[in-house]
Amino acid sequence: MNDIALLLLLPALGLTACSSGDGGPNPKTDQDYQENVTQGMHDSMLGDIDTLHQAAVDLAAAAPEHAWDAGADSGAVMSMKDAWVRARSAYERTEGALAPLFPQIDTEIDARYDDFLAELGDEGDQDLFDDQGVTGMHAIERILYAPDTPASVVAFESDPVNFPGYEAAAWPATDEEALEFKTKLAQRLADDTQTLKNVWAPSAIDLDGAFGGLISLMNEQREKVNKAATEEEESRYSQRTMQDIRDNLTGTRAIYALFQPWLATKENGTAIDADVENAFGELETAYAEVSGPAIPQPPADWSSEEPPADALESPFGELWSAVQSAVDPNVQGSAVDGMNRAAEALGFRRFAEDQ
Repeated sequence: MNDIALLLLLPALGLTACSSGDGGPNPKTDQDYQENVTQGMHDSMLGDIDTLHQAAVDLAAAAPEHAWDAGADSGAVMSMKDAWVRARSAYERTEGALAPLFPQIDTEIDARYDDFLAELGDEGDQDLFDDQGVTGMHAIERILYAPDTPASVVAFESDPVNFPGYEAAAWPATDEEALEFKTKLAQRLADDTQTLKNVWAPSAIDLDGAFGGLISLMNEQREKVNKAATEEEESRYSQRTMQDIRDNLTGTRAIYALFQPWLATKENGTAIDADVENAFGELETAYAEVSGPAIPQPPADWSSEEPPADALESPFGELWSAVQSAVDPNVQGSAVDGMNRAAEALGFRRFAEDQ
């Protein structure tokens, strides 16, 4: 063989030696992909973590130091609500990966009122505005949106059977309460989000746990819709749970995309990825059919166990049906099914509903 022929043959031999997965060149190792995904996840999520923290700082800064007045303080209340919405969207985009990595911080920032009361017992938390007991975004949400909270939500929470230790939400009625809200409850959110910023480093990222968290969050889309029929939905005071789940999907898709080049090197990886993307697309279409930030009102005769046929034709019923099929782990090709198969291909644990 002459020198020119040998030079032409060497690149082909090199490409063949580096092929893997569904075919094609792949000079990278699994370790290379893991490092790329870890750094990419850190960098892509850092923006939302910064936004979350800055919004919390802005909220505390906007809070009046005197008893709130609907007229005189309308601008301050609007600024606080704007900051809360920014914080909420930023966290919901990162929730899937962050919650399993930092469960204590997740509880302090994002636990619901009922979650806290379950731990506090019959005494509950009678001081709405301090930095102990019930804290985080939903504690602040209850106060900010107290005048606008749907009567059905108030009735549900005020039932002592559902919520022992309940304390009615209200704006700060005294200067002392207002100062407490500003320097304690709101400041606690700023401090907790600063802690999250401090610990957010590539070394803190467990890819197996983070990917499992993404699958869990997609599985929870059913629960978040189901709970709208029982007044237990997540952002129930501001009535923006629909936007929460849109942000969940947006964040999950962005983080999942970091794994796609690695998944493509695995056996059947391309086909698995196509199933996941198709399920994501179905969810996105279903969410786009709903206008506004609130989940549609469930019909009066709604039952998630046995939905009446006519109720399934309502806007809520159509959303519920779409979410059920798109994330049900027992449905082949659903987001959870596809992401579980992706997890296995990447060497991660499968998500199970009882874990």
